[in-house]
Amino acid sequence: MANTTLTIGILKTDDVRPQLVDEFGEYPEMFARLLSECDGDLEFKTYEVQRGELPADVDEVDAYLITGSKTSVYEPLQWIADTEAFLRKAHAAKKKMLGVCFGHQLLAQALGGKTVKAEQGWGLGVHHYQLSEAAADYGQAGDDFSMLVSHQDQVVENIPGAEVLASSDFCPNAMVKVEDHILSFQAHPEFTKDYSESLLKLRREVFGDDNVEKALASLDDQVSFDRVTNWMVRFFRA
Repeated sequence: MANTTLTIGILKTDDVRPQLVDEFGEYPEMFARLLSECDGDLEFKTYEVQRGELPADVDEVDAYLITGSKTSVYEPLQWIADTEAFLRKAHAAKKKMLGVCFGHQLLAQALGGKTVKAEQGWGLGVHHYQLSEAAADYGQAGDDFSMLVSHQDQVVENIPGAEVLASSDFCPNAMVKVEDHILSFQAHPEFTKDYSESLLKLRREVFGDDNVEKALASLDDQVSFDRVTNWMVRFFRA
């Protein structure tokens, strides 16, 4: 029996750098490619929240995905405040929401947690995480999985009632859920290794040579693309 069609509203919080758009597309296209490979009955609608475009009603679509961004969630920008207000409405309505990197941090900030610039510095390249006892639906406690990352901010206080599903020494709040309607990742499931490599080289001056070289070397590690994509689709479908 085929799945019913599900429409995911993508809250787009940043643009891909112009030099990389032709090859990789914008973030909504990356997510659509990734998720559609796993579930062909998904549709997507993009909201340019960084330009003030938000859904008029939380029920316009079936679920929401909040993208990553080079902006920090604690910057005093009107579009961030407006998006937070929308996320609080969606949370009150128990709407499914999946946050990625900036989206993970913004959900935390909007719903009573806290995000700061991390003393650990930049997280780049392939990072490994371990599942917690709370992640029984995802695998055995201690199971290792890996994802591509690009961040220097981190969630230091989670949403009240949140459960940490995965962490690492570098990033204690790497994968978090709230009840059955919020799932968020500090890492970037939509990144490919080619995109990560291009971004590292493009932002070398920002990241620093040592960080970039270590991150480029880490790209030889395996990344748990299929496993994490399945988690995302299962979350939206549950």
